[in-house]
Amino acid sequence: MAKRYLCIHGHFYQPPRENPWLDTIEPQDSAAPFNDWNARISSECYGPNGVSRIRGQDGHIIRVANNYSQISFNFGPTLLSWMARHDPEALAHIVEGDRQSCQRLAGHGNAIAQAYNHMIMPLASPRDRRTQIVWGLADFRHRFGREPEAMWLPETAVNTDTLEALAEFGLRYAILSPRQARRWRPPGGTWCDAAQGDIDPRRAYRLDLPSGRSLALFFYDGGLAHGVAFGGLLDNGDNYVSALLAAFGEEVAGEPLLVQVATDGESYGHHHRFGDMALAYALNKISQSGTVEIVNYGYFLAQHPPTWEAEIWDNSSWSCAHGVERWRSNCGCNLGRPGFHQRWRKPLREAMDLLKARLDAVFEEAGGRVFKEPWAARDDYVRLLLDRGGEAREAFFGRHLRSRARDAVESGLRLLEMQRNGMLMFTSCGWFFDELSGIEGVQILKYAQRALQLAEPLAPELEAEFLGVLDRAESNLPQFGDGRGIWQQLIRPARVDLDRVVAHHAVQLAFDTRPADGRLYAYQVTPLVSAVEEQGDNHLAVGRALIVSDATLDQCEASYAVLHFGGLDLHVWVRRDLPLPQLEELQREALRLFHDASIGDVYQLLLQRLGNQTFKIQDLFALEQRQLIARTLGARVATYRTVLAGLVTPDLPLVERLWKLGHAVAPVVKLAAQVFLEQEIDESLDQADDAAVARIEDLVRHGYRVDEHHRGAIVRSIEQKLLDAIESCRDSAADVGLNRALRLLAVAHNLELPANL
Repeated sequence: MAKRYLCIHGHFYQPPRENPWLDTIEPQDSAAPFNDWNARISSECYGPNGVSRIRGQDGHIIRVANNYSQISFNFGPTLLSWMARHDPEALAHIVEGDRQSCQRLAGHGNAIAQAYNHMIMPLASPRDRRTQIVWGLADFRHRFGREPEAMWLPETAVNTDTLEALAEFGLRYAILSPRQARRWRPPGGTWCDAAQGDIDPRRAYRLDLPSGRSLALFFYDGGLAHGVAFGGLLDNGDNYVSALLAAFGEEVAGEPLLVQVATDGESYGHHHRFGDMALAYALNKISQSGTVEIVNYGYFLAQHPPTWEAEIWDNSSWSCAHGVERWRSNCGCNLGRPGFHQRWRKPLREAMDLLKARLDAVFEEAGGRVFKEPWAARDDYVRLLLDRGGEAREAFFGRHLRSRARDAVESGLRLLEMQRNGMLMFTSCGWFFDELSGIEGVQILKYAQRALQLAEPLAPELEAEFLGVLDRAESNLPQFGDGRGIWQQLIRPARVDLDRVVAHHAVQLAFDTRPADGRLYAYQVTPLVSAVEEQGDNHLAVGRALIVSDATLDQCEASYAVLHFGGLDLHVWVRRDLPLPQLEELQREALRLFHDASIGDVYQLLLQRLGNQTFKIQDLFALEQRQLIARTLGARVATYRTVLAGLVTPDLPLVERLWKLGHAVAPVVKLAAQVFLEQEIDESLDQADDAAVARIEDLVRHGYRVDEHHRGAIVRSIEQKLLDAIESCRDSAADVGLNRALRLLAVAHNLELPANL
């Protein structure tokens, strides 16, 4: 019987979502109740796959498995960077899974690298393609502490030049869709066309490149991949096992058989709830059968070097039937929003290509004056992205800068950040979906805006050139019209300069929300002079601060004044040219008027001394806007709840009776009852005592169900309180924490809420 192997590959990736100026992901409402989609998907997929539960016949957990130790996988470097800061526990399981696989498979780890920011490699310039590989390899070494054997190609988009580049860096194989195979032949045989993806995926193939190098190719099983992603195979672990075993098919004389499937890793838990458990169950059952060895591609290659050959279709991919046209034309591939076209894709690509060519020219000319070798400096810049600490920065300057003068250092860093954003603006997701003004398109346009801002002192004409082409990108939404409309309404207002950072810092001071470490996202803030006063709903702050950018070391020292009239009426002045004695005089006079005169007098003073150019609430960063709004409206919301409770309490028994009998409740009464009962649930969760559990049981018995819009928030609250309760079991009062956890589980069960256990 032929030796049988199984390799399951997961491509784990999310596009970079950070605000290009702040280096943080701002709130994304569509990901609620999480702050953003990275956080949501990490909770649903990346974390669970590191600690996936395998259940026995009785439903009890018999084992907790780290799926990363059993499957081949890649993670996007920009996603791992986010994870290192925001979900280090999940990242630790990923790295540990790779370490365990290295031990099990003779040094061949499950993890492979990925091109840095998911750029479509066949459409990249040779320089950008090289840097994408260099940065992806460097990030891999940093995370996993070893050399990778392969690199995942974004969207599996490939051409001969891309494979030549991989081979040049010593990478051994690539994973492709069966539709990307052009033809194949057995050892010493004749070439056969691989029509409609008709190539046997159960072996490795060798591709001989024009340079004389060669690379192994794996064409994954397309039917299995479709079944995992769209066919419901993850609905039941036994079904997945059956499909995997059936894929071995008939034996091929003298050959080992490799069943392999590659899909988005998010299938295992995000796209398919509990998909991680189906995967863990399948791997465990197949492993216990003893008839199939679970391996990764590197190990299989070491045991069975390819003897069959294959050639590829240049400019092909796994997610576009037209090759790579999805990322440069209106090819017809879309998500099917009725009436939507994608005519915007071609001019978007042309605008980005034009801008990148101009940025490269600026970089080469200005960088030649600053760096010993500009493109080598760009390749090496990934080291600073991984570690911006003082020692790493000084070592980088020593390797690459012609001069260590401050202006040379800042100029060099600005040029490198310009290039980084110039590559980020080609992240593939910007073209993938149906409308340019979606969050993915807006994100890559923000990267373009940041790159233009950094290039502006050297090439102020670039934005006009760029918009001249973006004009032709026709939006599906009439409120935008075209790419220029999207730029003016969504992109230009997002631009951040150091004055805006000063204004934001000033507001934090006025409302006493400044972080203890003095940081403001990607900036270090040093207060130099500050005075803050509060009277009722009014706030005043006058002072001076020094702001320094982490990325570019650009800095500014500026004076500010904040005047809050209550509610959302906020004015912030920022002046860089105000001498310190004048600031101190202004501070004394403003404080005197704030206490002794009217708020209008303070406003007139600040207007007279600082001018009429002010920042307002809409100029604050998104999270702080929301915090200020919540703070302003908090008392009003409490009043609304009190009023609604007073209105509905006498009628609550009647409402509950109607619910129980299945009769309709007048919408206005139902709304009031719903708000009141949600408050009851929140208070019960805070108490989590026997009385609270009984109160919720009573509500459920009378027909109450959590409103769909409130479910996510309650689930997140229960999960966080469960974590806190379990954590408290470490101390001497373990029984208290355990009892609290059990009550919370009872609440989740009674409310029919799917808390992630």
